[in-house]
Amino acid sequence: MISLKTSGLPRLPIYVLFIVEGLVLFSSLYVGWSLKSGGLIEDPYSVLPGAAMFAPLTLLGLTSMGLYHFHQRTRFHEVFGRIIAGLIFGLLTFVLLGLVIPSLVVGLDVGAIALLYSLALLLMVRFLFRKIIDKNIFRRKTLVYGTGQNAAAISNLRRRSDRRGFEIVGNVAALGDTITGQHAPATDEERTLLEIATEAQADEVVIAMDDRRGNLPEWELLDCKLRGIDIIDLITFLERETGKIRVDLVDSGWLIFSPGFRISRGRRFLKRLSDLLFGTLILLLTWPLFLIIVLAIKLEDGLQAPVIYRQRRSGLRGKMFSVLKFRSMQVDAENAGEGTWANVDDERATRVGRVIRRFRFDELPQLFNVLRGQMSLVGPRPERPEFVDKLAETIPFYVERDSVKPGMTGWAQVRYSYAASEEDATEKLQYDLYYVKNHNLLLDFAIILQTVEVILWNKGAR
Repeated sequence: MISLKTSGLPRLPIYVLFIVEGLVLFSSLYVGWSLKSGGLIEDPYSVLPGAAMFAPLTLLGLTSMGLYHFHQRTRFHEVFGRIIAGLIFGLLTFVLLGLVIPSLVVGLDVGAIALLYSLALLLMVRFLFRKIIDKNIFRRKTLVYGTGQNAAAISNLRRRSDRRGFEIVGNVAALGDTITGQHAPATDEERTLLEIATEAQADEVVIAMDDRRGNLPEWELLDCKLRGIDIIDLITFLERETGKIRVDLVDSGWLIFSPGFRISRGRRFLKRLSDLLFGTLILLLTWPLFLIIVLAIKLEDGLQAPVIYRQRRSGLRGKMFSVLKFRSMQVDAENAGEGTWANVDDERATRVGRVIRRFRFDELPQLFNVLRGQMSLVGPRPERPEFVDKLAETIPFYVERDSVKPGMTGWAQVRYSYAASEEDATEKLQYDLYYVKNHNLLLDFAIILQTVEVILWNKGAR
């Protein structure tokens, strides 16, 4: 998925990669025609409509494979498989579109050459990208003001992929902090914070003090700000770099004064309109799958066996509704109606249930919840009320996730595995809060694309 939160230079390689690969795909049909015709295209402009359509369709497929995620950690053999899947998606949609617009159709030989050309060049581009993206020239130089436990939250981002957006150039000891980690304090009585930041060529100073009250060097920070050095608080920094809001660090004041969390009438109208349009489209495309799943459930459990499973869930602002799912477990899976966490390889799942849960097909009936307005295509996962009551007692800001409609998919669903404990629920809440704060139609579209990756590569399915 394309990273949406930008901060200058660090995300630049992703956008350059997107453009370069788009040019590769655009040129592939020209290369195919040229090789077929012995190096000469009689009418080059005749290839233009097809190339202009093939490139964005294939880019869409590559994006849905998660190949434009800034913090991607996929190995090269996984990248190879995802590129092939994206190219196949682009070719198939291009051929289907050609049935409507025949002028776009190219010969099978041209298509094969274009695919091989694209695959070879994309792999070469990806190899160079992996070598370049981790160079420090594409990272923000970050000076951390603090050496205590809050500052350790940055140090704990140890994986190379987690640090692609920044490079720590030093830690400055703050009053009231206990020195932790491997970074020695970089300050002394004779050097100001501006002098330290200038010497380190810092692009930003992250305020990671354990206790700000009476200890914040306001005038020194102002000097840095006026010299073009960004000043950013720890929670905002972690939000930018991790795509989640740390509930163990945040307080209500930050939520109140932080930008975002805006749900205007126009935004609600557009979201509802997109839910209706795309929900109807998905329903029209998947109705044969509905019939196959119904038949499979009936063949396994008998003609009298129920197909749809209804369960009370908490929706927008805590309003209850019945979520619809294809029944994937035994009829008596929950004794006395007591809610239990789902487990990996849950023994309660039927044979058909294991298959449809693996590909998330059991959630397809929720399209009717979307069309009814009870859910959205994208949003936090609708949770059972008994779980909500329990989790709200122990996890701060848990009920804030209900300020938007629950969704069939969501930021937490594509960024984290299936929740099977209170610790998992806390982690997913941090992603849900990020979505509640930053949601827009572009982010929704990116999440829908990444959901394809989650389904195909079996991320988080239970």
